[in-house]
Order: sequence, then C-alpha cells, then structure tokens
Amino acid sequence: MATLKLRAIGNSVGVVLPKELLARLNIGEGDVLHAVEQPGGAVLLTTLDPVAAEQLRVGREVMRKYRGVLRELAK
Repeated sequence: MATLKLRAIGNSVGVVLPKELLARLNIGEGDVLHAVEQPGGAVLLTTLDPVAAEQLRVGREVMRKYRGVLRELAK
C-alpha cells in the first residue's frame, strides 16, 4: 500500500505518485490513468480504459457467437 498526498498544482489539486509505485505499475509522466468508482466508495486507478475494455468484451462475444460464419467469410 502506498500513501498518497494531495498537492496544489496551479489552481488545481493533484496526487503525487511515489517513483516506486510508478515503477511497479510501469507508468510514467504523460501516461493516462482512469479513475473508476467501485462499490463501497473505493476508487480504482487503472491504465485500462473501461470503455475500451467493454468494447473488447463485446467484440469477443460476437466473434465467439459467429465463429463459423466468420470462418466461412474468411475463405
């Protein structure tokens, strides 16, 4: 677990991530993190875009459902 501190950055407030956490997550300056609200009030920070993840899930479902049709079309 890492303790994060809020800091003033211009007219905004930001969170500074320790370099050990950045290394563990394999992220750095300029990378994008998504804040996803979880049940119970928790917030998950992730590099995975939740919208893109849902689109991939739907695409895989469609490919699985129509596997035979897609095979025939590929011939």
